[in-house]
Amino acid sequence: MDTGTHIVMGVALGGLATLDPNVQSNPTLFHAVLVGTVVGSHAPDFDTIFKLKSNATYIRQHRGASHSLPAILMWSLLVSGVIYLFVPEVSYLTLWLWTLLAVSIHVFVDLFNAYGTQAFRPFTKKWIAKGFINTFDPYIFFLNVAGIVAWALGANPGYTWLIIYTVIVLYYIKRYMDKREIVQKIKEYFPDTEIVATSPTLKQNYWRVAITTSDRYYVGSVENRHIEIVDEFYRVPLPDTDVIKAAIKDKNISSFLNFSPVYRWEINTDEEDIIEVRFIDLRYRSKGYYPFVAVVKLDKSLEVITSYTGWIFSEQKLQSKLIPSDSSP
Repeated sequence: MDTGTHIVMGVALGGLATLDPNVQSNPTLFHAVLVGTVVGSHAPDFDTIFKLKSNATYIRQHRGASHSLPAILMWSLLVSGVIYLFVPEVSYLTLWLWTLLAVSIHVFVDLFNAYGTQAFRPFTKKWIAKGFINTFDPYIFFLNVAGIVAWALGANPGYTWLIIYTVIVLYYIKRYMDKREIVQKIKEYFPDTEIVATSPTLKQNYWRVAITTSDRYYVGSVENRHIEIVDEFYRVPLPDTDVIKAAIKDKNISSFLNFSPVYRWEINTDEEDIIEVRFIDLRYRSKGYYPFVAVVKLDKSLEVITSYTGWIFSEQKLQSKLIPSDSSP
């Protein structure tokens, strides 16, 4: 989920904590728990610091180790431990348990959008992306905001959040059922479907889909349960060539391939014998463009001249990112 949603969910958990008699009867503990749930609800996304290094590092690391099972424990101990340094008179166990719940819920809700997480590391590095909740879902966000307003106006925070989160759980179930119906319709239309990657949008009735069949990729949308295919590509495996071997060694390309399960690739050579290898993620088509790409340019000796991976919304912008510099590999 987005940062704003994680933060309001942290406030919600702080309110829900008032159902705990220990928290309800101790104002100091309540404030410590509230800080713990708010910070803990955002803590796994502190990995955005990797953006300072490079896009490749960020894409490889974001929602990876920072959202893993060991990291959940680490973040909860770190956040609650720092808070406890300032208020050692409160119950550390209570503070830690509510902080642990906040961190766990952050990782849990991130499983349901199209980006996903590697939440089950170290047991598996598989990306889990259920794809039925948008990264920013206005219903979830504004239900939480409504709860904060009701709390500020004097409503009982514990029971207020209990009601709101019951509604949110039902909403998750409804969105899961929506996705299941979409997948079933697609499989009826394409009996040899292997994978359906869904990306919900801000519109409840509009979804983006990338379909993998035995021999093709189909890209399209589903609106009001009507499937529209807008692009079709043959599934062509990566060739075992020196060019591809050189390309996938590049850090930007390897980060892309580590993250993207549904992509197409192309190789082009210009008049100066510069070889461009491009990988295009098919899950995020928007306004006729595929914005998530990885590109590497190689010289005749197959040495990397420049490369890039990330979100780009025009070819002109992409080419500007590929201008070689002294820091290029």
